[in-house]
Amino acid sequence: MPEVLGALKDVDFPADKDQLLTAARAAGASDEVVKALRGIPPEEYTSREDVARSVRVDPDSDLGHTAAQRAEQAREGGKPGLSQHLRDAPKTPIQEELED
Repeated sequence: MPEVLGALKDVDFPADKDQLLTAARAAGASDEVVKALRGIPPEEYTSREDVARSVRVDPDSDLGHTAAQRAEQAREGGKPGLSQHLRDAPKTPIQEELED
């Protein structure tokens, strides 16, 4: 995450996703940083912190977390339009029955 924010140090906010990608490439960002920025929702960002809440560097980083931990993460950060794996979705009745 620090590498992503470092690549955006010269960005004038507000900025959209395309502006962020252009700035990161101009700053010599790594392929990983560019890939992380490609994964953010296509909207306008007001600050580097705003971008940080939307960047998902490791999609598997929340594997093994409890439902409460995932719910807390969902409440604290992220943007509308996040991938389903970032959301804590309620279980269907079938899923609940299979777990019992």
